[in-house]
Amino acid sequence: MAQKLKVTYATLSVDNEELQAALDEAFERVKRDWLGKELPMFINGEKVYTDEKLKAYSPINTDLHLCTAQNGSAKHSHAAIAAAKAAKTLWRNTPWRERVAIIRDLAEKISANSLDLSAMMVLEVGKSRLEALGEVEETADLLRYYADSMEKNNGYVNKMGKLNPDDPKENNYSVLKPYGVWVVISPFNFPMALSAAPIAAALVTGNTVVFKGALETPYSDWKVTELFGEAGLPPGVFNSVLGPDETVGQALLDDPDVDGWTFTGSYPVGMKVLRNAVSGPYPKPAIVEMGGKNPAIVSKNADLDEAVKGVVRAAFGLDGQKCSACSRVYIEEAVYDQFKERLVEATRALKVGDPTKRDAFMGTLAHRENYEKYKKFVKKAQSDGVVLTGGRVLTEGDYAKGYYVEPTIVEGLPEDHEMVKDELFVPILHITKVKNLEEAMERANDNVLGLTAGFFGNDQEVQWFLENIEAGTVYTNRAAGATTGAWPGVQCFGGWKGSGSSGKGIGALYTLPLYMHEQSQTMIG
Repeated sequence: MAQKLKVTYATLSVDNEELQAALDEAFERVKRDWLGKELPMFINGEKVYTDEKLKAYSPINTDLHLCTAQNGSAKHSHAAIAAAKAAKTLWRNTPWRERVAIIRDLAEKISANSLDLSAMMVLEVGKSRLEALGEVEETADLLRYYADSMEKNNGYVNKMGKLNPDDPKENNYSVLKPYGVWVVISPFNFPMALSAAPIAAALVTGNTVVFKGALETPYSDWKVTELFGEAGLPPGVFNSVLGPDETVGQALLDDPDVDGWTFTGSYPVGMKVLRNAVSGPYPKPAIVEMGGKNPAIVSKNADLDEAVKGVVRAAFGLDGQKCSACSRVYIEEAVYDQFKERLVEATRALKVGDPTKRDAFMGTLAHRENYEKYKKFVKKAQSDGVVLTGGRVLTEGDYAKGYYVEPTIVEGLPEDHEMVKDELFVPILHITKVKNLEEAMERANDNVLGLTAGFFGNDQEVQWFLENIEAGTVYTNRAAGATTGAWPGVQCFGGWKGSGSSGKGIGALYTLPLYMHEQSQTMIG
């Protein structure tokens, strides 16, 4: 390609034939060269195999064997932590410019292999081609952003003032230093971006890392492991384990030699990580992102066509399996019927299909657990509310062996219903008529979570929305995604209230300092 087209989450479609043809070739290459392999763990610079194995199959076609992975145990977690502990002094003392160079090289490798990595992710997660291409590009840009941040901040060494400005012997510095051994626990829905990015943030700031990927995505976990494992890092600086949360994951929380954690996942598990971080002799840092129950508000003054586009993309992209997915919409009564009619029409027009194909907007749910959750929540919606469109699992013909479901819109559920209050992680959207914007805001904010939110209305209303909404990542009048689509260096991505622990976003100005603690240095002489 003369010049590679950059795909982001705001890209509405990809009509570039050259890119699409290259991705078609990548699918064939990945199916031929990658599938069916046994994938190891990686501890202290060595590949590690176990007696017990995990077999992974594609959600697109559950007969398609993707790989055989290792089913680790607590002893593997402890071994990885011990290796990271042994390497932490060496890595901490490695000049930050060398660490930056390694992360930048990795970003280029990710971009160079974006087609194959995207193809593998489609097969493993069931996300569309556009979503997969966007995630791989996001991963590379996150690494670049963190490397640039370390460089722009001079390794986070800053000279401070003096009590006596005329004293040449007094020198004072603020220095941010790594904590030590850092654990990264990532989710299935963004298996590259939400693993490689926190790994890179921890490494570039001088921490050593133990990474645990999601059991649902062992191939993507391994490709991340392979990238860092082949980056020239000293043994023990980066380690990767895989296994059940109850054993492997719990050991990563309990081992006293861990100095900090990054966790992305559900609210209940995130709160467990936070409580664990303060259960020892002193509190330890935990960067925790715990999902969202993300609202959009539609004013009577909104451009309804733009609002419909934004809500549909945010609610049903990645089959509703984004922590930022729009799951509830509050619409002023003056335009409720118009908006509902257009929203239902646009949703019915969405193409659900094999995500390896070019025309699929929705692929599959990522695994059987979410497939069963979808069916359970549809039954509840039918009994407690009104299903306006969707509500079916698709099992005929090409859909027979995958986790295919229809995008679903529901109305009429009470505000205290679990489908209105809780994160579902399936493509079900609830819409509600409100008398005015004040009522919409009250309902939008009435949730323990506060990750993302969206608004459609006029300029004066936009300012009111920004002043009152309780969420960490917000968008106004955005057809590319009412509540979704943050990009490194463009939008910081993080949540308020029960959606996050740090008050800071990822991929932005204040991310890297979360991986370090500050030391004040006063030197006389």
